[in-house]
Amino acid sequence: MDTKPNLLSDPQEFIDYLNDETQKVIEMFSSNSSSDIFANFAQSWTELATRSWEDPTVWIRAISDYQQSQLNLWRNLMTGNTETYVANPAPGDRRFQAEEWSQNPVFSYIKQSYLLTSQLLSEMAANAKLNDSEQKKLEFYTQQYIDAMSPTNFAATNPEVLQQALETKGQSLIDGLKNLLGDLEKGRISMTDESAFELGVNLATTEGAVVFENEMLQLIQYKPSQPQVFEKPTLIVPPCINKFYILDLQEHNSFVKYCVDQGQNTFLISWLNPSQEQSHISWDDYIEKGILPAVEAVKAISGSSKLNSVAWCVGGTLMASALAVMANRKDASVASATFLTTLTDFSDPGDIGVFVDEQQVKQLSDRVEDDGCLNGRSLATAFNMLRSNDLIWSYVVNNYLKGQTPPPFDILYWNSDPTNLPATMYNFYMDKMYLQNKLAEPNGITLCGEPIDLGKIKIPVYFLSTIEDHIAPWKGTFKGTELMKGNIEFVLGASGHVAGVINPASKNRRHYWTGGELGDGPDHWLEGAQRQEGSWWNHWSEWLKRRAGKKVDAPSDYGNDSYQAVEPAPGRYVKARID
Repeated sequence: MDTKPNLLSDPQEFIDYLNDETQKVIEMFSSNSSSDIFANFAQSWTELATRSWEDPTVWIRAISDYQQSQLNLWRNLMTGNTETYVANPAPGDRRFQAEEWSQNPVFSYIKQSYLLTSQLLSEMAANAKLNDSEQKKLEFYTQQYIDAMSPTNFAATNPEVLQQALETKGQSLIDGLKNLLGDLEKGRISMTDESAFELGVNLATTEGAVVFENEMLQLIQYKPSQPQVFEKPTLIVPPCINKFYILDLQEHNSFVKYCVDQGQNTFLISWLNPSQEQSHISWDDYIEKGILPAVEAVKAISGSSKLNSVAWCVGGTLMASALAVMANRKDASVASATFLTTLTDFSDPGDIGVFVDEQQVKQLSDRVEDDGCLNGRSLATAFNMLRSNDLIWSYVVNNYLKGQTPPPFDILYWNSDPTNLPATMYNFYMDKMYLQNKLAEPNGITLCGEPIDLGKIKIPVYFLSTIEDHIAPWKGTFKGTELMKGNIEFVLGASGHVAGVINPASKNRRHYWTGGELGDGPDHWLEGAQRQEGSWWNHWSEWLKRRAGKKVDAPSDYGNDSYQAVEPAPGRYVKARID
């Protein structure tokens, strides 16, 4: 801090200083990500430039169009024409909404020049004609570079930042610097006011108790809110890649609370947040020491020989694996399965596929082996990169350039509270699922000593996918309906991977589609599906009730003689944070 310039005597020097400090955040972001944006961009474009000389016509045409557009832009600036634009932001782009970007000739020129250059880079990348994998990588890293270089991300070229600095006499820049230094110390960008939330106080507050724990998990039993519950209990299996409380945020948007209020005798797995010492934990362990003991505990506590399962994302992939193991062992403990945005066939992994090729996976696997686990912050950064303008650069601008403190937002607090993945499990997952797609192949993989065939899963299954999901694309998750052989219900929700699932019935917002014809692919299904207004939660609840058995008196206490209450929910496993 000794080198901090005097804002009042030299504002420009302070802006330059702030830009330099912001660059440190960009470097921090890049070093924590699974792939370096700028290195991948440079490498991809070097290869593209080399190949372009084989057929330079695309480059010549694109550059010619770009030069003509720049000439038109310059002519408009010189003649004072502020109503004709040679480039406009894409629909939904919120970066240039301030009036100064259109009404001030200089900033209008900066904006349009940036958009023209962006179009040039995007067009040239789109016409590279590489193989599918390399083409997607080139377009992805080009877009990352374009987003990072936006004039909105730098104080000297953002009129909103300059105007706010003038109005506050520089206080906004000072506040931004404080925010920046705080985030540099934390090693991550703040997306919400983290001081506003505490697990067990205003997040994950549904009443319950931990009734079983081992090295893999804590099992939570929730207190019934109705005098009677359905005979067959519900076991929720969240992803081990995130913390479970996305399903139990606050009372008004808690999926867990909704299940309890619907009369379900509800249990939930809270996975261990592994450290380097747990590097040996495998995919098999998540089944044999995780899901299967939880199933037995739920049956023993409830007194029911069968239960209904609900699993989300990677939790669903694990649950599908466990069901196939159980099918081989003639274990009929699970009466029905609900899969929320779950991939079982990884031939179409969506946008995350840009990180998944043999070279990148090998590099990251070697690093994970050395570290003992995949650091959850690296994984969170990779997911944030898929929506970098919304989840990275908007916070750089608001927090550091405008000096604003992000408001409290429960989902973003959860998003900033990631989990590690043990090296053995992670490397198996990437290799066997993403690279080789062995789970979708009958007997293509052996788990817990059992050859896995998802076709042996013949129980009723409810698939919920979301139409804007960029992590588990719905046409990819749809393939699960063709792998399992039971009575299958497929539902397509609005919105994305998180917001599409956490769509509380109390608000009854958005919409979903049901009733399409299965067996002939996702597009055919959607053509015949009917749009339903409101939340899919109510639709699912009615589906589950038909498979939940009769009503019985709700339990008056937690656990039983063999499974005693260990501690109140949400338990200590979920509270372990990554520094």
